Amino acid sequence: MKTVITILAVCTLFLNLNASAQTSKQMVRLAKITVYPAQLASYNAALKKQMTTAVATEPGVLTYYAVADKTDASHITILEIYADEAAYKKHIETPHFKEYKATVQNMVKSLELVDVDLIAAAKKP
Repeated sequence: MKTVITILAVCTLFLNLNASAQTSKQMVRLAKITVYPAQLASYNAALKKQMTTAVATEPGVLTYYAVADKTDASHITILEIYADEAAYKKHIETPHFKEYKATVQNMVKSLELVDVDLIAAAKKP
């Protein structure tokens, strides 16, 4: 029994260290965007197209969540998680990202990019 507990403890430690190593090299960014209200529907369509294409076609694009402020839908925040900085650099050179940027260039009033560190994550399986 003591051997089984020791093996489980070592496996747990290894898995936790491995997970920490994987998340430590991930690039996590928040994009805070203000869209001209008259352009909101067009912007949201372009954003959704870009996000779904990136996640479907780029192995290094791990997560995209886009949310709108409930009191002002023109204030959008996007959580982006990439496998690493190289994956992000590759992403911004893709045709679908360049198309998105060209499409929305006159729809965006302001853009703030904030690189953040992931402290913790909790999700249901």
